[in-house]
Amino acid sequence: MVTKYERKHTCATDFKKVRYKQATSWVVRECVKKRLINPGRVFKPRDVIDDMKRKFGVDISYSVAWRGREYVYENLRLGTPEQSYSLLPGYLHMLRETNPDKFKYLFIAFDASIKGFQYCRPVVSIDATHMKGKYRGVLVMAVCHNANQQIFMLAFGIGDSENDTAWTWFLRRINDVFGERPSHVLVSDRHRSINNAVNEVFPNAFHGICMYHLLNNLKNKFKTKTKELEQHYIQIAKAYNLQEFHVLFYTLCCAVPGAKEYLESVGLDRWTRSHSPSRRYNIMTTNISESMNAALVKIRLLCQRWFFERRNKAKDFTSKMSKDVEKKLEKRRDRAQIMDIRYADEYNFDVIDGDQNFCVDMAVWTCTCSKFQLDQLPCEHALVVVRKSVYEAFDLCSPFYSREYWYESYSGVINPLPHITSWCIPEDFSSFKIMPPDVRTSVGRRRKRRIPSIGEEQSQPKCSHCRESGHNRVTCQNPIALHPSGQTFTPCSTNPSF
Repeated sequence: MVTKYERKHTCATDFKKVRYKQATSWVVRECVKKRLINPGRVFKPRDVIDDMKRKFGVDISYSVAWRGREYVYENLRLGTPEQSYSLLPGYLHMLRETNPDKFKYLFIAFDASIKGFQYCRPVVSIDATHMKGKYRGVLVMAVCHNANQQIFMLAFGIGDSENDTAWTWFLRRINDVFGERPSHVLVSDRHRSINNAVNEVFPNAFHGICMYHLLNNLKNKFKTKTKELEQHYIQIAKAYNLQEFHVLFYTLCCAVPGAKEYLESVGLDRWTRSHSPSRRYNIMTTNISESMNAALVKIRLLCQRWFFERRNKAKDFTSKMSKDVEKKLEKRRDRAQIMDIRYADEYNFDVIDGDQNFCVDMAVWTCTCSKFQLDQLPCEHALVVVRKSVYEAFDLCSPFYSREYWYESYSGVINPLPHITSWCIPEDFSSFKIMPPDVRTSVGRRRKRRIPSIGEEQSQPKCSHCRESGHNRVTCQNPIALHPSGQTFTPCSTNPSF
């Protein structure tokens, strides 16, 4: 038992060792755990080594630093990955207890989302993201837009990889819970397994592809990455009518030989708005599902907060339409101010827009610009008719944009879960064990960065020290400028000449 500590060493200097036997991973864990209270903080083993050297003057190996850091991470994560899998039955049981009938099978869909989907447009974006944990796998998700053009989470699940079996299982759960609505549209990337699963589970739904994924494939195939090509392609994909499409498409085909055959082989109806047999509204990409990838760690808390905040916002909003749609209609009204109108009869009108004219039929809600019928919102030309007639803009909008649908989509409640220490788990659940999946561990360090898509341009990191691209401040090898202007100073000669 140590009763007194003499800081002064009595050992000879040639006897001291560089390594310290007492500096075990357990000691390192106790020394650095305060630095790792925030689980999102990046604290590398090299930082642990520097910390121990700076605070205690002790040199430790990389493996000791790594084990000490992993011990702390295991406590922050409530145990090891194996223990996390064993908590899954209890977690699912508590979800059901606090949110009755909120999900089915091993596929999570909250009851509030199931009831709210009927008030959203039937265009669903599906995507998957690879998990970075020890047992890997993929997280698959389905999202759509609410009446206020915001992301509405429908469901998410877990699969072993992006294969036919995993996607078919997930889409069958989607079909079981949400059903197939009239004019149902699914939007995804061009993954072959997604295409096979959609054809099997949703044979009557239209399957569109993300225009940005196709753009990356186009740039990679023809080795063209000009900004003009990208802007021109986006205009083609978003064109509302066939006349505008053909003019832009002809220009692109002349600029990129072979692009016409390639894009037509994919199917013009799958990536263009003008050829689509079903309304895609403004969902031409899978961005809304890809943007959820980073949030899936805290998806329940995020959905819980969204349902509360957006329900209150919709309740307090006084207009008949949602907030985002009101802003869009206001912009179209401003542009409609400079247009003129000619009357044909009580339903048909000819609107003069600069050197062009557009025919608006109020009996069937159509316009020759095609915006009116494809977006289910009055275009600028229809708003000219509204301004000079008895029609109301609200009556010409789809109910999927109304404040009422905005509120009703969030009328459900996602209740919070109690702390894990207060869970009341029945005996049959607590005795049920789920083992982690079998995975083949590859040699070498586990990959943490996502694999870029074909043709995707990755952004280069910028160093905060030297302001150059291609590295960060941790790996920076450049000297730091001492002067604010960045100038370097050369010392004077020891024998100056006068």
